[in-house]
Amino acid sequence: MMLTDEHEDFRRTVRSFVENEINPYADEWEAAGRVPAHDLYAKMGKLGLLGLQFDPKWGGSGAGQLFAAVMCEELGRCAARGVVMGINLQTHMATPSLARFGSDDLRERYLRPTLAGELIGAIGVSEPDAGSDVAGLRTRAVRDGDDWVISGSKLYITHGTQADWICLLVRTSEEGGHRGISQIIVDTDTPGFSVSRTLDKLGNRSSDTAELVFDQVRVPVSHTIGEIGRGFYQQMQQFQPERMSAAYGVVGSTEYALERTVAYLKQREVFGKPLMDNQYLQFRLAELWAEVDLLRSHNYRCAELLDAGEDISRYASVAKLKAGRLGREVADTCLQFHGGMGYMEENWTSRYYRDTRLSSIAGGADEVMLQVLSKMHGMAG
Repeated sequence: MMLTDEHEDFRRTVRSFVENEINPYADEWEAAGRVPAHDLYAKMGKLGLLGLQFDPKWGGSGAGQLFAAVMCEELGRCAARGVVMGINLQTHMATPSLARFGSDDLRERYLRPTLAGELIGAIGVSEPDAGSDVAGLRTRAVRDGDDWVISGSKLYITHGTQADWICLLVRTSEEGGHRGISQIIVDTDTPGFSVSRTLDKLGNRSSDTAELVFDQVRVPVSHTIGEIGRGFYQQMQQFQPERMSAAYGVVGSTEYALERTVAYLKQREVFGKPLMDNQYLQFRLAELWAEVDLLRSHNYRCAELLDAGEDISRYASVAKLKAGRLGREVADTCLQFHGGMGYMEENWTSRYYRDTRLSSIAGGADEVMLQVLSKMHGMAG
């Protein structure tokens, strides 16, 4: 799959947005522990950046996954990765199931304004005792006439303090394991919903992350996305664009980090000559750039298959695994090559190192990706 002039024009648009609407405020948002999401996303919505791969009928652009890949790559150049996390949540995590399986009424009430940046979405999957083991979740919805009554809690919820609605994965029957789980939209102004605490994280500090409590929260059964009892399968499909958004973004962030490191090594002199004259540094950075190129090629192939309606579970798992590890490797190398200055909080490498660590945990830890791939290759039951 090749990029066209249209893709490159779009790349310049996103890069300009990052440089003018995000990076000048990154330090402020990091200190505040949150991005002003309603304000930022309204600006993105006006540019059509929140619904690239969605049907124009619901406010999307119908542009396809390659445009989404380009956008995520450019968002990787954000000065604070927490900003990217929130945007990806809006575009690739909270909305795909709603767009694919939701009723027309739900798509009109929630998807359209979310793609316009008027509403903020979130996704509620992880719990105190159920993270990677999605089938082990305990938050329960009991039917009472035409309503669900929901009780339980969710943990590590991005935009938990700002979301207007949540795509909530809950148990709706007594069946164990992955059976009897549904996706339900919950408005955050519904009585019984509360934010029990915000979480202090190692990195991605500009992203507000919270623990949520549902105490007899009553929502209409019509808020169910797709079929009752099919939520686990729908969520597994929703993980594919989520994991790809992370892999797309790692290409942009690692490329940007390598560019900045090369620029630093060219101007930093040690023993009377630029550090960049050291052949080991040249070879190491060239090796990492080669890995970035390989990941980009794999990502674009995944984008092509997604647009064709193919199941990319295996390819997305490979992308997520390799992206997480490559991101960590680049962050560590860039910090190392900056020496003592790289370890200082005032330098970009310090934040980048902290932020990048999450890429091997969130959205499916490395070990989960390896488990998925092991099963697909017949090595595990």
